[in-house]
Amino acid sequence: MNLRAAVINLRCGADIAANLDHAEQIIRAAHKDGAKFIVTPENTLLMQGNTKKLFAAIEPEQETQGVAHFSALAKELGIDLLIGSMAIKLRSDKAANRSYMFGPDGAIKARYDKIHMFDVAINDTETWKESSNYQAGHKPVMTAAGGFNIGLSICYDLRFANLYKYYAERGAHILTVPAAFTAITGKAHWRVLLRARAIETSSYIVAAAQGGIHDNGRATWGRSMIVDPWGGVIAELDHDEPGYCCADLSLGLVNKTRARIPAWQQTTDLTGQ
Repeated sequence: MNLRAAVINLRCGADIAANLDHAEQIIRAAHKDGAKFIVTPENTLLMQGNTKKLFAAIEPEQETQGVAHFSALAKELGIDLLIGSMAIKLRSDKAANRSYMFGPDGAIKARYDKIHMFDVAINDTETWKESSNYQAGHKPVMTAAGGFNIGLSICYDLRFANLYKYYAERGAHILTVPAAFTAITGKAHWRVLLRARAIETSSYIVAAAQGGIHDNGRATWGRSMIVDPWGGVIAELDHDEPGYCCADLSLGLVNKTRARIPAWQQTTDLTGQ
């Protein structure tokens, strides 16, 4: 069983309508290239660092323009469409950083709220505290497309290997990592972490990313890619410009790789008991 997947580089800003239009154009191009499962980056709805402007722009789910927009697009194209994340207002001072999986009928197949908040001090001048505006999710979420089981994650989740092991142990064949990695951490860690998660779980990693200098001055790494269960990069955008790349995923390869090296399902008791 095979599934043609695509990952998309975007460079979103504070204009929601422009972001939706730009994402749609690239989604349509990937679909024309045969993709049946398409993944967009984290923050597909907007990139907005100013707290006041963020909460003035976003809405609860039922009023979020992007939900209806991408539902209709998935239905029109007859694809499984994972919108890496959109900011969804939960209350006046908290939002969810939420992935949406839309099926070929346009229905929402799954929602996933980012579990691990990006609260870090990268260096003396770059500090992030995602938890100031966003409420962390509390549970892993799995869905499916084209006969493949899919485990959902977002960006900073990538650094927490136990989440991906959880998915693999429960039958996930594909692990999605929509992201907006900073340029600094992306250059150092993006590729190696994606390959590590693939190798550890014998799963496909499908990772779509924001890239470039955004209109608020934020710099993201881009380099969307698809990694196979052996850790090989089988599709990659080697830049931060908007675009897409595709790869054909094989369920047989997942099963074959897991049979060869079953580390993903093996555990070690380190307590000495």
